[in-house]
Amino acid sequence: MRNLPIVTRYLLIANFIVFLLDAVLLKYNIQLSDYCGLHYMGASSFHVWQPITYMFLHANFWHLFFNMFAVLMFGPSIEREFGTRRFIIYYFLCGIGAGIVQEIVWACMNVPFVLQPLLNTIGASGAVFGILLAFGWMFPNVPMFLFLIPIPIRARVFVLLYAGIELLEGLQAARGASGDNVAHFAHLGGFLFGLLIILYWKHTNWREPQYGLYWDKFKSLFRRRRRLDSSKDSDFDKYHYHKRV
Repeated sequence: MRNLPIVTRYLLIANFIVFLLDAVLLKYNIQLSDYCGLHYMGASSFHVWQPITYMFLHANFWHLFFNMFAVLMFGPSIEREFGTRRFIIYYFLCGIGAGIVQEIVWACMNVPFVLQPLLNTIGASGAVFGILLAFGWMFPNVPMFLFLIPIPIRARVFVLLYAGIELLEGLQAARGASGDNVAHFAHLGGFLFGLLIILYWKHTNWREPQYGLYWDKFKSLFRRRRRLDSSKDSDFDKYHYHKRV
């Protein structure tokens, strides 16, 4: 854990802590997803914090494990490439974007009013799919080995293949042909928002972090002032004699 970048490390820790908290609260008949899962925006159970908090909730251990495994595998490379500030912004924007897409899909489904409070999405998959998109974009030729496929697949091919599978699964679920209870369009939302963010940053010098620019200027000015003060002291010592008491 010490060798991981700071954002990746704390994302892993936070998700596991929330998972344990959810398990403890469940023993007291408190379902954390009822308050922090992403509900339909038109339902009375929707709250403004849910587009963020839903990313830290998971249905079971394996749901958590595979999401965090992806963060562990691909997150460090993206964080080192983006930088700490931009990586955490990218992660949360992809997760929020996935939630927005899921809300749009629910609105298009014309769910009956009685069933709207039952709509609920949890998991960090949207943000994780944004990380996968960034990895395929920035390291397109990195070979990846998948289960049941004995030959390596380039990262960009893997990302495009995964996106195509999610699209097909989502269309089947929309027609009622699939009952896997997975928010496929939320995953595609993470892909989409990740692509839009990268394209935006690419055309605005996205490799150079601009966030916290004024704070960086303040620190550099403070350090410069300290250097000037120390140089004045050295000049004073050079031309004045101090008598020991």
